[in-house]
Amino acid sequence: MNQDYIKPDPWSIIEEGYTPSHVKASESLFSLGNGAMGQRANFEEDYSGPTFQGSYIGGVYYPDKTRVGWWKNGYPEYFAKVLNAPNWIGIHVEIKGEILDLNRCKKVTQFRREFNMKEGWYSRSFKATLENGIGVVVEATRFMSMEHDELGAIRYNLTVDQDEVPVKITPYLDSGITNEDTNWDDPFWKTTKVWSEGNRAFIEAHTLKTRFHTCTFMQALLTLDGKAVESAPEHLEKETYAGHSYEVTLPKGKILSVEKYGGYTVDLNHPAKDLARAAAAVLDTAVASGFEALLEAQRGAWKEIWEMSDITIEGDIKAQQGIRFNILHLNQTYTGRDSRLNIGPKGFTGEKYGGSTYWDTEAYCIPFYMATKDQHVARNLLEYRFNHLEKAIENAVKLGFSNGAALYPMVTMNGEECHNEWEITFEEIHRNGAIAFAIYNYYRYTGDYSYIPEMGLEVLIGIARFWHQRATFSKQKEKYVILGVTGPNEYENNVSNNWYTNYSARWCIRYCLEQLRKVKDGYPEDYQRIIGHTRLTEQETRQWAKVADGMYFPYSDQHEVYLQQDGFLDKELIPAADLDRSERPLNQKWSWDRILRSPYIKQADTLQGFYFFEDHFTTEELERHFDFYEPFTVHESSLSPCVHSIQASKLNRLEQAYAFYLRTSRLDLDDYNREVEEGLHITSMAGTWMSIVEGFGGMRVIDDKLSFFPRIPKQWKSYSFKINFRHRILKVEVSSEGSRFYLDSKEEMSIRVNEQRVVLEPQKTVHVSNAD
Repeated sequence: MNQDYIKPDPWSIIEEGYTPSHVKASESLFSLGNGAMGQRANFEEDYSGPTFQGSYIGGVYYPDKTRVGWWKNGYPEYFAKVLNAPNWIGIHVEIKGEILDLNRCKKVTQFRREFNMKEGWYSRSFKATLENGIGVVVEATRFMSMEHDELGAIRYNLTVDQDEVPVKITPYLDSGITNEDTNWDDPFWKTTKVWSEGNRAFIEAHTLKTRFHTCTFMQALLTLDGKAVESAPEHLEKETYAGHSYEVTLPKGKILSVEKYGGYTVDLNHPAKDLARAAAAVLDTAVASGFEALLEAQRGAWKEIWEMSDITIEGDIKAQQGIRFNILHLNQTYTGRDSRLNIGPKGFTGEKYGGSTYWDTEAYCIPFYMATKDQHVARNLLEYRFNHLEKAIENAVKLGFSNGAALYPMVTMNGEECHNEWEITFEEIHRNGAIAFAIYNYYRYTGDYSYIPEMGLEVLIGIARFWHQRATFSKQKEKYVILGVTGPNEYENNVSNNWYTNYSARWCIRYCLEQLRKVKDGYPEDYQRIIGHTRLTEQETRQWAKVADGMYFPYSDQHEVYLQQDGFLDKELIPAADLDRSERPLNQKWSWDRILRSPYIKQADTLQGFYFFEDHFTTEELERHFDFYEPFTVHESSLSPCVHSIQASKLNRLEQAYAFYLRTSRLDLDDYNREVEEGLHITSMAGTWMSIVEGFGGMRVIDDKLSFFPRIPKQWKSYSFKINFRHRILKVEVSSEGSRFYLDSKEEMSIRVNEQRVVLEPQKTVHVSNAD
């Protein structure tokens, strides 16, 4: 834990007191989004202190030319940048000629931020004394509409402590923005048109190179003491700026209120020539509804979201706050409405990591969306990868592969690889395995096999072809080996025979062969179409099977564990607990050379394989591997604590599982990795959900049925969650006395609890005692 200023609260994120050093971190923590767009929690009024301005539009990016010291053949030409979009939230305030800027005020008191997670709105309030001696109170409320995903709304209330104070207030749009993250400091946007119509303003701009066309829009309505300010504003227009300036004489204690509606229309959803017309229609809807009605609709939308996705924890407010914070941001980042979009590691909260899609989606996020949404949401995520199959084949061709072999990108916006670190781009090929596993996981959970003959089998064939070609036969070992890779542990580069990679490769080939047989028998028309398109032959599949059957796995007879990779035991095996705390985190304190020579593991690697393929191994095998690898794991990846929490729960080590859970759930709230100001760790938030449902709840799908082995940390009185399993809603409540299962369905359902069969009847609750 590196910060502790967020107040514990079960339903809100609260900050009290103005601390300039917290501003950038809070801009991340209080970020807003609605699946289509989002923004950091920047102040509406001017702020001259350190800040990270950020607004983002889903699917809009820039291909920033790769910048490396030593160019290698095969490097992607660009590193995708999530773009800082034109700013629509700005409200410039001058009070008796002095700009309202908290960084320059004499005094700031009663500063408070709150993100009401239950209702989906963010508020900020403060009292400040300006240099001219005038006291001002501001109360601002903002939300990104879940109902109208091109719309955001702000209500900005201002009062002063002196009578008849001249106030100049200017709502504005600004497209003169830059990215924090840029390789060459190139401009990413070209503003083409700036104009006003009455109390509305519009800026049309498009991205350079990718030419995404956007229209940023706003409309502001002013009231004084509840009555409309009728005076026409002064229109301020510059090359990249549109503002409407109002001058008001403000009596002491009276409220000057600005209701500002804004957002973006994009040519992803409208013809480019119609963007302004579409923006005007959004504003028509906003004004006709009014702020209060829109806010009430926001409450209703979030009530529906929480009805299915909420996890309750009794007796531990910080744990409760943590899981809801994670669930909030997962729902703000991705709604599943648009299969062209995906889940960026930072979502709408920052620019780090560039592209929108990593293997995190398949490895961590899909289970959350499968269980808390309708299955079409998870299917959209799989469809996203099918739509990028041709690009994955092109990616493999660039690296020398052929015959339809597919290497999915580590980072992408449109299917092309766009990551510019060689050890990731060329070597972290295990991402192929996560995509294949997600197809398996989706069918295992939903029972919807249709995706495989319609789309998934072609993806599996491309992946199997890649693994077949990537493996090399070693005459010395008389086995197939995979050389020169980076596993999930990115603190090891260019290693040979990473166990997780090799195991995933074998599994992918065998799973593809199994699905070929199944589709041939059950979907002959699809099978013939796929064989005709891929030109797959039996001779080729026999070669695949030979590679899978002969795959090499490094193993230590001494420790009775699979080795993370060849040579792991040659390292100086000093447990992470013996490191001086001043040397952590390693990635900020050590040279990369020193990290690579150390035994320290950034995140689950071998144990990631034991998580995916748990049913391939005994509990005793898991325990041996957990005891061997966890002491060397420094958990400096956001994706690490959740996997270890799940496995510690399975091993009935609840104190350890709880510690890992608290770390994953409050990773950003408590800034464990000293980087929250850069944005939140969105994709790992799904791992927090898994830590409870799969970890403490012990939920698995075994033989087509749900299975539970519930456990509860001693710090909790109870916890509960809901899951949507094959169109049946199951509520699970766990306490120290036992577990309760309630089935919301029209037909009965058989599950297993503590290895015993339990039959659930519709609309009835069954109580099951805890296992001994």
